[in-house]
Amino acid sequence: MSCRGRMIVLILIGVSAIVAMLFVDPIAQDPAYHNFADQRPIFGIANFADVISNAGFLFAGMIGLIAVLKGRSGALFDERADAIPYVVFFAGVLVVGAGSAYYHDAPTNARLFWDRLPMTVGFMGLTAALVADRINCQIGITIVLPMLVVAGVLSLFYWEYTEQLGRGDLRFYALVQFLPIVLIPIICGLFPVARYTGKGGLAAVVFWYLAAKILEYFDPQVFALLGQTISGHSLKHLAAAMACIMVLRMLKRQV
Repeated sequence: MSCRGRMIVLILIGVSAIVAMLFVDPIAQDPAYHNFADQRPIFGIANFADVISNAGFLFAGMIGLIAVLKGRSGALFDERADAIPYVVFFAGVLVVGAGSAYYHDAPTNARLFWDRLPMTVGFMGLTAALVADRINCQIGITIVLPMLVVAGVLSLFYWEYTEQLGRGDLRFYALVQFLPIVLIPIICGLFPVARYTGKGGLAAVVFWYLAAKILEYFDPQVFALLGQTISGHSLKHLAAAMACIMVLRMLKRQV
């Protein structure tokens, strides 16, 4: 299949996912989502473990951002422009640390917005990095990156707007969060040549991300299993931060 044909296949998959989501009933934010297993206050900090475990994001975002900015000189990247999506990604991760800690201090829908916003920007940066590396650098950086970031941000403002109307709708946020995970193996299969996003590195990123989602889903069960020492959601933060560190490891392995 020609490069143009492969790009058409990818575009059709993306468009089909968007159209399909239009036929899905609105997805409301479950109020029970805010009822995390470990709500113990320690040192005067409410929900201490869920708050402090966000230090993993601060650490991953900081070391990743420093490494990527330094790597523009040729240590990590062939061209300075190649670093742009990774700057967006690690900057998003860094802000996730603050936004998620703010949310977990007093979990509400209003605060959850500030948790999800930088997370979405980070997701979009990483997706654009994959497109820039495997498909077309210029298109990935100048078109796909801003388009995805704007789409991600708008999905959250749409959710916030519908929440204010009393009929919150998370459909488009769910799309921008999970569609990239679906597209990663498809892009790798259609465009196997890569400079920075090797399959082994991406596999490690996806592994830790999926581990984070599993820990999040089984939050109370993990808390009980570990003798109420640490919850699944707190471990989810650490696993997700590890996924971010794997992105940096992936870049360094290509040097």
